[in-house]
Amino acid sequence: MEKSLTIPDEVIINKIFLIRSQKVMLDKDISILYGVTTGNLNKAVKRNLRRFPVDFMFQLTNEEFKNLIFQNGTSSWGGTRKLPYAFSEQGVAMLSSVLNSDRAIDVNIRIIRIFSRLREMLLTHKDILLKLEQLENRFCKTVMKYN
Repeated sequence: MEKSLTIPDEVIINKIFLIRSQKVMLDKDISILYGVTTGNLNKAVKRNLRRFPVDFMFQLTNEEFKNLIFQNGTSSWGGTRKLPYAFSEQGVAMLSSVLNSDRAIDVNIRIIRIFSRLREMLLTHKDILLKLEQLENRFCKTVMKYN
């Protein structure tokens, strides 16, 4: 990994959004991390559309985009003329096959590792919730037994 690439994990994590029940990253954010323009990123994708089925990449609707801006409390997308594209974890992985700079490859590896960590944390969270629910059920049964 190149020495000058010091993007904190939190920066990448804050660029992952939940849209259409999928964890995704927007084209604008990915292009900044990769050090390319959003236009060039999208051109590379359009030249390779077959690699990006709808579960890898989709374009946000007007409503989704407005909701995203509202959730973030910012209008930093100010000059956006086109609705952004959202890339799932698989879409981000596929980007490494169409953008071949060293920086894009290094950032791509980091993003994929973060997606994997988030998935592991979610599974751990589900396990904890399940155990808590089981304890709660046992407690309720015990309380009902003595009432």
